Amino acid sequence: MNLNSALAPATLEQAQDMGLRADEFDKIKEILGRTPNFTEMCVYSVMWSEHCSYKNSIKWLKTLPKDGPHMLVKAGEENAGLVDIGDGWGCAFKIESHNHPSALEPYQGAATGVGGINRDIFTMGARPIAQLNSLRFGKLDHPRTKWLLSGVVKGIGDYGNAFGIPTVGGEVYFDESYQANPLVNAMSVGLVKTGEIISSKAQGVGNAVYIVGSATGKDGIKGASFASKDITEESAKDLPSVQVGDPFQEKLLLEATLELAKTDIIAGMQDMGAAGITCSTSEMSAGGNVGMDIHLDRVPTRQAGMVPFEILLSESQERMLIVVKKGREKEVEAIFEKWDLHAVEIGVVTEGPAVRYFMNGELVSDIPAKSLVLGGGAPIYEREYKEPAYYKEAKKFNISSIKEPTDLVVIARQLVAHHNICSKRWIYEQYDSMVGTVNMSTNKPSDAAIVNIKDSNKALALTVDCNGRYVNADPEIGTMIAVAEAARNIVCSGGEPSAITNCLNFGNPYNPEVYWQFVGAIKGMSAACTKFQTPVTGGNVSFYNQTVNEDGSARPVFPTPTIGMIGVLKDKSLQTTLDFKYKGDLIYLLGENFEDINSSEYLYSIHGVKNSPAPKFDLEAEFKLQDCMKGLIRNNYISAAHDVSDGGLFVTLVEMGLPNGLGFDIVTDSEIRRDAFLFGESQSRIAVTVVEDYEDEFLDFVAENNVPVMLLGHVTKGRINVDEDNFGFIEDMRHLYDNAIADELAK
Repeated sequence: MNLNSALAPATLEQAQDMGLRADEFDKIKEILGRTPNFTEMCVYSVMWSEHCSYKNSIKWLKTLPKDGPHMLVKAGEENAGLVDIGDGWGCAFKIESHNHPSALEPYQGAATGVGGINRDIFTMGARPIAQLNSLRFGKLDHPRTKWLLSGVVKGIGDYGNAFGIPTVGGEVYFDESYQANPLVNAMSVGLVKTGEIISSKAQGVGNAVYIVGSATGKDGIKGASFASKDITEESAKDLPSVQVGDPFQEKLLLEATLELAKTDIIAGMQDMGAAGITCSTSEMSAGGNVGMDIHLDRVPTRQAGMVPFEILLSESQERMLIVVKKGREKEVEAIFEKWDLHAVEIGVVTEGPAVRYFMNGELVSDIPAKSLVLGGGAPIYEREYKEPAYYKEAKKFNISSIKEPTDLVVIARQLVAHHNICSKRWIYEQYDSMVGTVNMSTNKPSDAAIVNIKDSNKALALTVDCNGRYVNADPEIGTMIAVAEAARNIVCSGGEPSAITNCLNFGNPYNPEVYWQFVGAIKGMSAACTKFQTPVTGGNVSFYNQTVNEDGSARPVFPTPTIGMIGVLKDKSLQTTLDFKYKGDLIYLLGENFEDINSSEYLYSIHGVKNSPAPKFDLEAEFKLQDCMKGLIRNNYISAAHDVSDGGLFVTLVEMGLPNGLGFDIVTDSEIRRDAFLFGESQSRIAVTVVEDYEDEFLDFVAENNVPVMLLGHVTKGRINVDEDNFGFIEDMRHLYDNAIADELAK
């Protein structure tokens, strides 16, 4: 395409090919007072895509709680959320998806997801100190799943390791619903002095606009549009939409940016993620109520002859846009020259309201900035939703329809070796967890990752959580559970939950049943976050996570609203681990037991029942349990704590025994089926160990807090007994737990 074609009036057919609807094309003509040219139409197509505008989700996202006791920056105000952790420090954190790119090119898709989320953190002036991830794949015995898993894990590991930020936590699930469309959610956490925060809003008419970092290429063009549609067989042709990352370049960009952040030169900065130059120029302008004149021919490019829309829409990695105070340009150029990076002045801040793009002196696009962005002129839709038939059908499930197995030892071994439960060592050993020397969990396993805050007596507690099967069973309850489990993990580790970020992975929003799942998830998240005072600081929505079959039918993934939560250990001495410490320690279970196997891995995988209600959950009981746990830890009444989740109580106790090679001898509740007691996943339960000398104080405190408690038994030297039945030894379980994934991949 030449420049004349780029300036020719766009047609409805071209607009629809770029993902715009006919009524949206008409709205653009109304905004501009004319038909947009091809370049302008391309700009609107990416900015009004689902990926950038949230046009099908923003109505409900606005209902999420955004206020909390520690907030410094609220959701949507900057590149990432920011909370006050005391002592003059803020914690910037965010989670985002890179699902569609990873489905086509898993290595680069995952790697650039890691790079992009880290840029969101350091463009705020924060130094990234930790990464987490949440991954979903199809059945592990499928050849494509093995290819995807290997590529994604290597991409995350290679980029994060080279960039120099430790991966401290995460989760991995396998289910056939993710067979064609894996989920790759990456989270980054950073620290910034509260007086050194950088805004993404452009300021100061006459200030220079710089592009810094890598040169611009044709990789990633139409990436935002690509992420805003279903994956089909035709998607393979969209491979150029996947960006290519360079972690070493990003490391240089990080150091140059943080050096720049210590000056007073910057009047706004934003990374170039989805929609590249288009997004950063329009969002920064709209946020600051200004405009920009941008000269595209000044942008450093990797390929000759790039036309305006290619430069504007490229999602080449390791680039940022900086607004520099007038007269300070040479200082910026000197810093980036020191780090051997591009720093090129490509424009100027204007009074606005338009963002104007020029090519060789010729105006190629003239658009009001606010008409492009979320909260401005971008469309907002209220989608139809309806309860799916499977939801009512699930309610009919009764545990009496499941015959209790006679040999629970066999079941226990199967669950310990299940790919959703067993050790993910094959994966996390490819990540550098120690670089930066902040990870406090390496030799002290706990429910949440504990990250040191240097020169402080505080630490961060970090976790990512979601069980998509629970959310599919009941979106509202399932998402409450995701938030509650994240908070429970932080509390069990000695922390105080502070705030969340989310990555909302769903199918096609135009499907009323999918949208019903989305609405339910938002309602559940709102209720739980309000209860725990953990406001939503931001995140992203990823729709269209499904596969379209040849007959036109769709297979959506399990609805997966991944919760990334941060908490604060006010004193590092509060760090609580999950491992059994000594033979003879008493094992107690906090929380109420129910005869409940709903949506458990046991019911789903062992009995093949795919449709049942969500596990038993009560938000008030959960809150009371966590409040009690905080007191137990403060008073030093317990020696270990581990929440009951996937696989049920038996798996919880095995995981507590593995670190030190200790077993357990327990007695089940005679009023509850043994399979439900051992393998059920009803929520709001925590296994703890108590030194016998503190037993009276422990029981008195729990009674004062009115939390149900049950003595299970005691820690053994290595033998596992349940109701005097021999379940083997902890080392037997270790072999199953540690090797299941590696063994499957070796087949």
